Amino acid sequence: MKTEILVNSTEYETRVAVLEDGKLVELHVERPDSDRMAGDIYKGVIKTVLPGMQAAFVEIGFPKAAYLHSSDVGKVYVRHGDSEDIEEESPVGIVRKRRRAGIETVLKRNQEILVQVIKEPISTKGPRVATEISIPGRFVVLVPDDDHIRVSKRISDWGEKRRLKKLLAPLRPEGFGLIVRTEAEGEKESAFAADIKRVMKLWAKLKRKADNSRPPALIHKEAEMIVSKIRDIFTDDVQRLVVDDRADYKMIRSYARQVAPDLKDRVELYKGALPLFDQHGLEPEIEKMLERKVWIKKGAYLVIDQTEAMVTIDVNTGRFVGGKDHERTIFETNLAAAREAARQIRLRDIGGLIVCDFIDMYSRENRRKLYEEFQRCFVRDRAKRAINPVTDFGLLEMTRERIRPSHMHVLSEPCPYCSGIGRVPSKKTMATKIERWFMRAKADRQYTNFHLVISPLVAESMVDNGTDRVSRLMRAHRFKINVIRDTTFPVQQYKVYNADTNEEISDKYVA
Repeated sequence: MKTEILVNSTEYETRVAVLEDGKLVELHVERPDSDRMAGDIYKGVIKTVLPGMQAAFVEIGFPKAAYLHSSDVGKVYVRHGDSEDIEEESPVGIVRKRRRAGIETVLKRNQEILVQVIKEPISTKGPRVATEISIPGRFVVLVPDDDHIRVSKRISDWGEKRRLKKLLAPLRPEGFGLIVRTEAEGEKESAFAADIKRVMKLWAKLKRKADNSRPPALIHKEAEMIVSKIRDIFTDDVQRLVVDDRADYKMIRSYARQVAPDLKDRVELYKGALPLFDQHGLEPEIEKMLERKVWIKKGAYLVIDQTEAMVTIDVNTGRFVGGKDHERTIFETNLAAAREAARQIRLRDIGGLIVCDFIDMYSRENRRKLYEEFQRCFVRDRAKRAINPVTDFGLLEMTRERIRPSHMHVLSEPCPYCSGIGRVPSKKTMATKIERWFMRAKADRQYTNFHLVISPLVAESMVDNGTDRVSRLMRAHRFKINVIRDTTFPVQQYKVYNADTNEEISDKYVA
């Protein structure tokens, strides 16, 4: 598989696109007014400890306090908390276990604490943090107050896992743990030694800053998106990296020269007349990311709906009629839908709970093949995930790591007219709502002369087409109502004025 990375930089936005066999599969966007927080390290103060939730809220200097769950409290704190031995009965007899201390025995209100952001603020929620700090390098991740050497799950060769652990054992600094990254597969001792030296130097610097800072304070800012993404995704699997900004080109070349000299010559400066993303036909693909309906080859399509709790992907055959074999037609549609759904999940950076509703198939073997194909589509995805088999009803459930808001939240905002629900009241609904407003005004007996400002579409239901509901209102309530059509008004908006004083009274008789 041919993998390319394209970097497009402007004054107001930086975009990093990942292409696999010429097809856009990942897009990363960063803007100056919306800094990324994941990976940032703060010195904070615990404001609230909630034993019932086994969580605490930490003040780190943002409008919303950071959320710290007990499962994200590292060993250095748990070590000092109260714990007890308990006995549990099992098939093999009585087993003694050590119960983890409750968060209320580990953390106290007003306690100063060093935390790292592991999930950025999403919707109304503040950032999620952990006390176990990790400092990523090119090949290893340094974990202070730990003593283990762990290897990335994406390195599947057990012989290589053993080699890496044996190689790093004498290199591991005392009092620190190491996590071997996927990119480290096949690397030599000298590469690890240099990488560990770099991250240890960075840790010493931020530790000094933490010791001398008063909370809340930012101790360490994760590298800019270009540097962090190049560190994470510019691997031996990437054939070339194309940049359209000379300053970024020099910076990436310099970074590659230091940490991966063999990749330096794969960095190219784009000099074409057309914008870089236009040259590769990416702009239409990015525009489609915000669309609810995604067409698949052969006329089938997906419908993607995102809510705060979950994302649903519905598969429809559309115009695809297939051949005489109905089950085969459905299976082929589902296979194409699985590939496109997986691409859209990666491309839109969708996280959390995801439910794919495939077209029902009678064949258990076809459901198994569909599940395996869907799994295969995520082999190169770096986000943690768990995928369940396809059920008898054609549903496939999965969870995917959600570190930051999806591109739908970054590149768009809720509709000011429908408030993000995607629907607006019908013309008849609004006409009836306005009639009720005037019924309340009648009960109050304070006004009799009105100016009613409405959308021309609502006017069709209230005045035009032989249904003069306004005339009936005036006769029934002895009102004088002057209808004014405003083309700038959406269907659900209306205003009512007292015609005698020109005072707006729209809110006076709202239910």
